[in-house]
Amino acid sequence: DVQLVESGGGSVQAGGSLALSCAATGYHYNNYCMGWFRQAPGKEREGVAGIDSDGMTRYADSVKGRFTISIDDAKNTVYLQMNRVTPEDTAMYYCALVSRGICIGTLEGGPFWSPEFGYWGQGTQVTVS
Repeated sequence: DVQLVESGGGSVQAGGSLALSCAATGYHYNNYCMGWFRQAPGKEREGVAGIDSDGMTRYADSVKGRFTISIDDAKNTVYLQMNRVTPEDTAMYYCALVSRGICIGTLEGGPFWSPEFGYWGQGTQVTVS
C-alpha cells in the first residue's frame, strides 16, 4: 500500500518560517509528482505547490516567492519550506502523490490537479498567529 506521512507542522508567528516534509512509501513507479495542498476551515482544499520527480515546480500565486518545494527522488520525500508566513497561511496541509500524467497540466501552468486523484497523507496543521 502507498502511504504518505507528513511532519513538521505547528504554530509560528507571522513573518516566521516553518518546514514541512512528507515521505512516501510503497510507490514504485517513475515519473510522478508530489505536492502540497491546504484546507482552511470552511474552505475548499487548494493547491499550494507541486513538483515532479525531475524537479519541475509550480506554485500557487498566494505563496510564490515565500514558499519553496523540493524533492529527494531517491527517498520519495517532498519538502515545503515556508517563509514569511501570514495568518492567511493557517490551514491543514496535506501531502499528495500522483502520476506525472495527472500533474503535467499543473506544472505547465494550468490549475492544480483535482484532490480526487492520487494518494494523500493524513495532514499536518499549520497555525500562524
